[in-house]
Amino acid sequence: MPRVKNNVASRRRRKKVLAQAKGYQHGRSRLITTAQDAVRRALQYAYRDRRKKKGHFRRLWIARINAGVREHGMSYSRFINGLAKADVHLDRKILADLAATDPKALEHLVKVAKG
Repeated sequence: MPRVKNNVASRRRRKKVLAQAKGYQHGRSRLITTAQDAVRRALQYAYRDRRKKKGHFRRLWIARINAGVREHGMSYSRFINGLAKADVHLDRKILADLAATDPKALEHLVKVAKG
């Protein structure tokens, strides 16, 4: 079998993986095989959770809107339905921000949704 000279590329590849595994505990940051497994799994979680993050934020916004609207004697679903019937187009991110920072504006929107 011929001798394989791939020292530079293989070292660079391993150093890249170990650099990605920096901060991991024990062998996961020092041993190449366990570091590769840990990095691969971490990248899978990162890919998946970038998509899940959108749903998490939507749930947070809905909870904030619901809390703000219930202070004015209305439920979240009736509020959203009322806004849709009144032809008010505001997304949940904006509504949640209004609920947290500007209660008077939210109160006005609740009146619009009731009417």
